[in-house]
Amino acid sequence: MDNNKERLSINIAKLYYESDYSQQQIAEKLNISRPTVSRLLQYAKDQKFVRINIVDPIEDNSSLEQMLISKYNLDDVKIAYTPLDTRDEITKSISAKAAEYLYAVTKDGDIIGVSWGLTIYNVALKLRSKSLKGVQIVQLKGGVSHSQSNTYAYEVVELFSESFNTVGRYLPLPLMFDSVQMKKLVENDRHIKRILELGRQANIAVFTVGTVKDDALLFRLGYIDEKDKRILKEDAVGDICSRFFNAEGELCNKELDNRTVGINLEELKNKEKRILVAGSQRKISAIKAALAGGFANILVTDQYTAHALIK
Repeated sequence: MDNNKERLSINIAKLYYESDYSQQQIAEKLNISRPTVSRLLQYAKDQKFVRINIVDPIEDNSSLEQMLISKYNLDDVKIAYTPLDTRDEITKSISAKAAEYLYAVTKDGDIIGVSWGLTIYNVALKLRSKSLKGVQIVQLKGGVSHSQSNTYAYEVVELFSESFNTVGRYLPLPLMFDSVQMKKLVENDRHIKRILELGRQANIAVFTVGTVKDDALLFRLGYIDEKDKRILKEDAVGDICSRFFNAEGELCNKELDNRTVGINLEELKNKEKRILVAGSQRKISAIKAALAGGFANILVTDQYTAHALIK
């Protein structure tokens, strides 16, 4: 059997049936003719790769998952197959895989702490409803922003709560305060204390990792001034829940960290399930550092990122 033809037909089928690309869009992306796309879609059907779901008989990520578990001392790894090594396609694939994983592992009485951002929002969109008792959803960090950039903080909690038939707990505060004193004053409010404590009690945490690139969401929200940006870029490689860390997984910029609202990295490490949902080449160094720091014990990623993490 021609493996190259088989692989190409499966990639095209996934783009067409799962990602809603038109045949013309696929042709342009893969630099082939539209009739070729049509023929390979038919070939995929003839070979029974396309049924209700797309069947991929070649790709087997189980050994790659085990390599990552062993290398980074993880409890579990889930690798989502994505047909293109692009940020959009990777986000779609890993979000669906993370939603599937959460459906499988969440049980009665779980407290799920959620971060925010585009990746986690996509996870929330793909969640299936599951009838459980006593599940609670809580926001792990401040979500109020006056920027034009959407954090999806409210939408994430709302969608998670709908899926698990519960009422979500929002953290109605800015992500960062101008001073430590002001942050401490607000956190002393008894209602805020309860939400923060529920976040600490959560046994499941779902989050992604950010970068320190110029277009990073945290930099676009306006909380971090130019001086702190320069300092972070010299040392940090990424953030989790807006807590920045270096390549060794050590906390960076304690002054900034002390002004940040929400769960800190040491508290995060106490969770039973710490689910990091992240992929793409731009995030490789941040993911490696997050795993080195022990902030996640479960990784959901794609095959391209997985291979880079092994190297």
